[in-house]
Amino acid sequence: MSRIGKHPVQIPAGVTATVEGNTVQVKGPKGELERTFSPLIELVFEDNAITVKVPRTPETQDLSHEDFKHTKSYKAANAMQGLTRTLIANMVEGVDKGFSKRLEMTGVGYRAALKGKDLDLSLGYSHPILYKCPDGISFEVPDNTHIVVNGISKEQVGQVAAEIRAKRPPEPYKGKGIHYQGEHIRRKLGKAAK
Repeated sequence: MSRIGKHPVQIPAGVTATVEGNTVQVKGPKGELERTFSPLIELVFEDNAITVKVPRTPETQDLSHEDFKHTKSYKAANAMQGLTRTLIANMVEGVDKGFSKRLEMTGVGYRAALKGKDLDLSLGYSHPILYKCPDGISFEVPDNTHIVVNGISKEQVGQVAAEIRAKRPPEPYKGKGIHYQGEHIRRKLGKAAK
């Protein structure tokens, strides 16, 4: 039984939302997002809040609530309810406040710089790496060893940060590479410990 899915998503001031069938569109000061959700769930927009419900199908109309809870359609819809509610909440937060991920670089000669909107990375390879800035994302480089990825879509921000980190993941002996700010890197002792 989903507990998160039962809570309505409140729409803050400055954000507008429209629900048409299973498509949700939200607009706010940071931008606009639209997404279509599974037909297994029902979206209700009332009192400036979006509620995600598990609907009854015509085949399950005559069943008691306890019998309905054991049907395949209920179990599948219940599994989607919490996910759908969280995705809608992330859309609303994204267009209102936005999301960001911070990355740090550790290693001699490892540095980052902005080249227009794109990210120019020196990661110890024989050549620099140019990471193209996708639509809906912006980069900040407060200093040459820190990168901030900003955007309105939580999924896209996380994906771009993961792609940048994958260019040189932290190695376990000295910890050199790109890692998330605050990430704990498990260290190995190496030959000297023997």
